[in-house]
Amino acid sequence: MKRIVLLFLLVISFAAIAARAADSTQVNGWISDSMCGAKHAGTGSACVKKCIEGGMTPVFVDEGKKAVWSIDNPDAVKGFYGEHVTIHGTTDADKKSVHIDSVTAAK
Repeated sequence: MKRIVLLFLLVISFAAIAARAADSTQVNGWISDSMCGAKHAGTGSACVKKCIEGGMTPVFVDEGKKAVWSIDNPDAVKGFYGEHVTIHGTTDADKKSVHIDSVTAAK
């Protein structure tokens, strides 16, 4: 019985790891703010910085789809407000959010 339970837990663990890996992504886009979203994409950082300093939260705007994603860990994008970036992260399509593992300036 213990072997069956251990085998079951092992299978569940691998399934969870595989599911998480399937949601990992690398995407180019812009860091904007929650008030203006895609309107700031590619227009520079001054307005984005001003909006975030005024209380708005940073968001990620997907370059290809112009979709706006909330950022689970907004501290990860400090220093990139208004910038064109490449992010590596894990998406949650149901919540329309992304957890950013790394961010770099887009080439």
